[in-house]
Amino acid sequence: MAKLKDIAEMVGVSISTVSRVMKNDFSRSVSEETRRKIREAAEKLDYKGVRNEAKPSSYRIGCVVAAPQNKYNNPYFMVILGGIERALEEAGLRLEFTFSIEKPADLQQLQQLVREQHIDGIIIVERIDPDAYRWIKDNVRAVIGVDLPDRSVPVVGYDRMGAAQEAVEYLIRSGHKRIGYLGGSEYHDFYRLEKRYLGYEKAMREAGLSIDDDWVIDVKWDVALSYELTKKAFERNGSAPTAIFAASDTMAIAAMRAASEHGLRIPEDIAFFGVDNIEISEFTSPPLSTIHVPKMEMGIYAVKLLYSYLNGDYSLPVRMTVPHQLIIRRSSEKVAAAAEV
Repeated sequence: MAKLKDIAEMVGVSISTVSRVMKNDFSRSVSEETRRKIREAAEKLDYKGVRNEAKPSSYRIGCVVAAPQNKYNNPYFMVILGGIERALEEAGLRLEFTFSIEKPADLQQLQQLVREQHIDGIIIVERIDPDAYRWIKDNVRAVIGVDLPDRSVPVVGYDRMGAAQEAVEYLIRSGHKRIGYLGGSEYHDFYRLEKRYLGYEKAMREAGLSIDDDWVIDVKWDVALSYELTKKAFERNGSAPTAIFAASDTMAIAAMRAASEHGLRIPEDIAFFGVDNIEISEFTSPPLSTIHVPKMEMGIYAVKLLYSYLNGDYSLPVRMTVPHQLIIRRSSEKVAAAAEV
């Protein structure tokens, strides 16, 4: 009787690769060409261990993205979507649609898309309209979240609160005592309940530092608002903080412009720290310190988890937390003058 070893030798791959293909395991990337060769070899050798489950090449996958951050031009979402599309392409699939719920009528359009395209699985990137979310969970075979707080579904994400806390603690160690905050809410929650704000707040409280409410600004994840409201804060308040932590790079970059126009030098007069490590952050003047979030990998892991649940490999919801990393650049460089303020 044929064994996995026989198939591996015929195709010229490892036994573990043959085993994964026979089990329809898509936790690691194996090209469609290699999968085809392995299955053809198994058929020629009359191997009896092939599982008769649906091939992932028959799965139809959609993606729903949070409306507050536009999926078409937001550099954070674009990279996550790129990871999703890359992982699907490696499996011989495509992303059937990317959709946002921005008004009540959009839910009916989403329902129609799911039914007409016979969607097997959906990846939801961040929180969406509650009615749409409930409908998806009730009507789609497998649902994977990216940075969702729901513990009833499998989720890929990073520690937002811990990452923000680490960044603010770095600023504090650099000598900063007056640190402002720019952010927004998660869906329609109060913006001071968002995890990156909670990380900022925890770092400040644990260091015994006060939080100046005049410099905690809800910019609603909007780049233009980040510029305008930061500019107004500089004009309105008698003194500025020596550092600002922004919950996204795009907001930090807009606020840096407002600071420069106000005559402040970065980092000599005011330091900046962002989140996401988008590509442009390395090329701002000065380069922006930030938290690297493995966005591409989050999209790829979300697809791999989706395969596992569609194949019935798991039943309990897995929560996968990817590591983040502080990237220190010149915008938060230690400056003696700032530390003395």
